[in-house]
Amino acid sequence: MFDKLVKSLEASPIVKRGEYNYFIHPISDGVPVVEPALLREVAALMVRRLDLTDVDRIVAAEAMGIHIGVALSLITDIPLTIVRKRPYQLEGEVSLAQSTGYSKGELYLNGISEDDRVVVIDDVLSTGGTMRAVLRGLEIRKARVVDVLVVIKRGEADIGRSYKYLVEIGVDESGVNVLNTCF
Repeated sequence: MFDKLVKSLEASPIVKRGEYNYFIHPISDGVPVVEPALLREVAALMVRRLDLTDVDRIVAAEAMGIHIGVALSLITDIPLTIVRKRPYQLEGEVSLAQSTGYSKGELYLNGISEDDRVVVIDDVLSTGGTMRAVLRGLEIRKARVVDVLVVIKRGEADIGRSYKYLVEIGVDESGVNVLNTCF
């Protein structure tokens, strides 16, 4: 029933970036094309795995959290807050230093109030840099993080709390290996 995500991951091309085997996939990269059926499947699986009881906001980071956040928001009617890569200088904006395995930068959190109940979602958890930054911003705003979910888990990053995932993968020169699914 739920096989589009696994099959598409196993078919992902691999490119070498230095010593890093980088997989290219519609959920994590938006290329070559994001098929609606795959996005629907991911959103349905997120609904099944997340605790959405009395949640006020879905929080997703730009850029690759946006499409999965929109899909989840559309089927749950829970508003979406996007953590952006540029400042808007709104009142209460929180600036967050972000460092991943391949980039460093700033993220900006807006639209979260004290005691908001939120779920945090993202496309991939690899180094944990983006997720740690987002969670730090939510802590600063005194939001209550109800649940955290990533579509694809790659590796054993520590984000300072428990989280859920849909698919766990390993990547080597031969391709993507699906190690575990949670559906």
